[in-house]
Amino acid sequence: MAHIPVLLKEVIQYLDPKKNKNFIDATIGDAGHSIEILKRTAPKGKLLGLDWDKESLKRAKKRLREEGIKKERAILHQSNFKDIKEITQQEKFFPVHGVLMDLGMSSYHIDESKRGFSYLRDEPLDMRFDKKSDLTAAEIINSWEIDEIEKILRFYGEERYSRRVVLGIKEARKKERIISTGQLVEILKRALPRNYDRGRIHPASRTFQALRIVVNDELESLKTGLSEAIRILEKNGRIAVISFHSLEDRIVKNLFRKYAAEGKIKILTKKPVVPSQEEIKTNPRSHSGKLRAAVKI
Repeated sequence: MAHIPVLLKEVIQYLDPKKNKNFIDATIGDAGHSIEILKRTAPKGKLLGLDWDKESLKRAKKRLREEGIKKERAILHQSNFKDIKEITQQEKFFPVHGVLMDLGMSSYHIDESKRGFSYLRDEPLDMRFDKKSDLTAAEIINSWEIDEIEKILRFYGEERYSRRVVLGIKEARKKERIISTGQLVEILKRALPRNYDRGRIHPASRTFQALRIVVNDELESLKTGLSEAIRILEKNGRIAVISFHSLEDRIVKNLFRKYAAEGKIKILTKKPVVPSQEEIKTNPRSHSGKLRAAVKI
């Protein structure tokens, strides 16, 4: 499945990219948003594209070339967005007129990466965006204390049946090492009630979310990255953030409020902007997306 950028029209509306301005796409993924930004900042506007995943950067580079974007207009850098300030200084990428942070996983990660991001296919229980990182989901499931695993499922997955899940994991790992998503999904199906969430979400989704967040330290990275992004913005520069679950959205909302109260930014979205029914029909994966935007004062 080709990656379709979420809330593209709304991102462009709030970032308002103009001729010869510079933007950072802090999670470039398949470059869907970046291509649109670069079209509007031509002929001399530049884009700094960050991604933690080497494979994603290769894909972004290919897409940018296919769209005829000149090499010198798009600088790509493998890094986590928490290092946005450092990378911007390293690349001497100033002034910064806008920053986009799309916190969703790309279709590549779900459909093709074979790193266990999806509970719909049987793959190694990995979940690392950067393959050089040490911690994997399998390491957590097999080696961490049961109480620790319960804590992360409750906090990062908001899983109200966390105790039942960890007791299932405890029993299963006595018999064998849990190394695949298929094994974990089976444990979850056995542990969770039959009418789990009345069928609204897959029984494995909350556990998978919690593991992915912890493996990649996503929430701490977001707090750091978002604060640094606001710092490096020019006056009147804009920031747009798309989140996909309540924990991320809460961080963005609270940090925006904090900086607005300090007089550093003005919030442009009173409520988060969500995809239209039309967009959800075309791209079902966009359904939980929420966009918040602000301008630096």
